[in-house]
Amino acid sequence: MSTSAQDQRRPRASLHTLGCRLNQSETLALREKLVEAGYEIVPFGQEADLGIINTCTVTAQADSKCRQTIRNFIKRNPEAFTAVVGCYSQMGAKEVASIEGVDLIVGNQDKLGVLDYIGDGEKNDLPVIVREKIDRRDFTMNFAGERPFNQRANLKVQDGCDFVCSFCIIPFARGRARSRDLADLMREVDSQVSRGVRELVLTGVNIGTYDNSGLDILGLVDALDRVDGLDRIRISSIEPTTVPWALFERMADPAHALLPYLHLPLQSGSDKVLEQMRRRYDATAWADFVQRAAEAVPDLFVGTDVMVGFPGETEEDFQDSCRLLLDNPVAWAHVFTYSEREGTLAARRDDHVPMRERHRRSARLRALAERLRQRWHEAHLGREMRVLFEDPREGIAPGLTDNYVRVVVPMPDPVSVRNRLGRVRLQRVSADFVEGELVEVLG
Repeated sequence: MSTSAQDQRRPRASLHTLGCRLNQSETLALREKLVEAGYEIVPFGQEADLGIINTCTVTAQADSKCRQTIRNFIKRNPEAFTAVVGCYSQMGAKEVASIEGVDLIVGNQDKLGVLDYIGDGEKNDLPVIVREKIDRRDFTMNFAGERPFNQRANLKVQDGCDFVCSFCIIPFARGRARSRDLADLMREVDSQVSRGVRELVLTGVNIGTYDNSGLDILGLVDALDRVDGLDRIRISSIEPTTVPWALFERMADPAHALLPYLHLPLQSGSDKVLEQMRRRYDATAWADFVQRAAEAVPDLFVGTDVMVGFPGETEEDFQDSCRLLLDNPVAWAHVFTYSEREGTLAARRDDHVPMRERHRRSARLRALAERLRQRWHEAHLGREMRVLFEDPREGIAPGLTDNYVRVVVPMPDPVSVRNRLGRVRLQRVSADFVEGELVEVLG
């Protein structure tokens, strides 16, 4: 960034996120810091002076996608300063450093301060690696956003996990469970709402363990409910053993902003596998909890995560998972193929399921998940439901109902309803969404 042409314009920065909503929330914070520092943000893939890639390492496939994304950015922008941050930087710094053209590698402890290590943006002969031990103390993010942001947004409230399931690398990549300082969190909420955000999605690694300033997850949800202008609160994913039953009372209360949405990881329908995974429940307890929750909350969306091909998983164990999903009010299942992660207990086992069989079971379970979604969508046809409209496209306005039915409404002027609530009559299932008709705009 030293030529006269570059000196006459603002430096351009491009960001890319791989992985979870937590990463998305952190990338947004990085974007705001870049804007505040004078950068022009350009879409990923366009010519840029700086590229920041926020990585994931939850599976071997995630690692591969990270490497491919890094190489593609460098190929398109060989003169750009390339910074790789996040979970893969924390766990696979040596692999990232082997990619020619990488200038900076920053682990999770320091990734929100990546600008402090970029300096004047001159490329490094060898990549600088910043990978400090992750702090166990509660944290702040010092979010500072001022631009309009009229769409639903992720809100990081927690990080890390103490559960240490036998298959999971995330406690090593993100550290021990810790919560975000309440005052810092509420400053971001006020900023987001003042900029047009009407729905916040709470994100973290183990959200149900939130504990700061005398508030647990229930107290935090109630504090957010009192924020003027915040219409909807959604919890992205929460561990089964950390859910206070009073959360469902909030979901069932139409005056409360907490939406009837529950993403409750299962991982396996086999008690044997759950025990070997070091999960903290059995299949019967999970199913009973889901049934009770569905009875307590009208129209409750229940989503889950299921892992396929864990070491020692038999065809019978796999069928147990399929049956548990079909026999319970589950609307969607996110299917993961087990991936060996060095350093985890499961990776040391000698009874790994052949990769071909893992893929076969994953394909079968994904087909079942599509049946569940179809069943969920069909159950809502003919009903009128509240929808928050998101980014409009030519001739259509997409959005989500309170209970996570993805809706598309054809209309000549979709921009007119962007970030507005409307009442929609659901008419027909089409692919992975439901087509609807706008009945009225609510505000």
